[in-house]
Amino acid sequence: MKVGVVVFPGSNCDHDAWYAVTHNLGHEAEFLWHSDNTVGAVDAVIVPGGFSYGDYLRCGAIAKFSPIMSAVKKFAADGGIVMGICNGFQILTESGLLPGALIRNRGLKFICAPVDLRVETTNSPFTSRARKGQILTAPIAHGEGCYIADEHTLDELEAEDRVLFRYVNNPNGSLRDIAGICNASRNVLGMMPHPENHVEDIMGCTDGRGLFAGLVAHLESAA
Repeated sequence: MKVGVVVFPGSNCDHDAWYAVTHNLGHEAEFLWHSDNTVGAVDAVIVPGGFSYGDYLRCGAIAKFSPIMSAVKKFAADGGIVMGICNGFQILTESGLLPGALIRNRGLKFICAPVDLRVETTNSPFTSRARKGQILTAPIAHGEGCYIADEHTLDELEAEDRVLFRYVNNPNGSLRDIAGICNASRNVLGMMPHPENHVEDIMGCTDGRGLFAGLVAHLESAA
């Protein structure tokens, strides 16, 4: 398996994602620069956390115009697996790959802390190795992580089983405690917590490893 990790000016979790894939899963990963016009021969794409373009204008609003995002959108439309984490989630919503938006946290403060997530569905490449109702711990680090959408969209996400994770104790005011969602085709994931930072024993928690393992298993099965 080969994973492409997108790098924007201001990305800061790109190497964490690369490390999780290469050192913890033993698969190949390469960096995709924001000005690239293609994702190349990869099996999945990770849009990592950080502050793309300094979050000027609005989180992800400038990154969506980068050439690489046109390539990522085509890759996703063709069924390719895309995983957006934190700023990556914001970019995916701005790009129209996922519904809704991320706005300032309730309380208007940056939050950096481990949080508990409840797995809402195993019907996705990302959660196929988890159990419904399972509690996972992963860190968050964001100032604009409050997920919002209109009532119709929220109802649709729930009816179609597209809410993958909910916060156990909502830290940022996200509507209906939503921490991660997928698209209708189930090949695009956006989540605010950072699973790539909980993949090694030295970090005191390895709950994030299961998401990447599920992704690998799905791609191997598809192959």
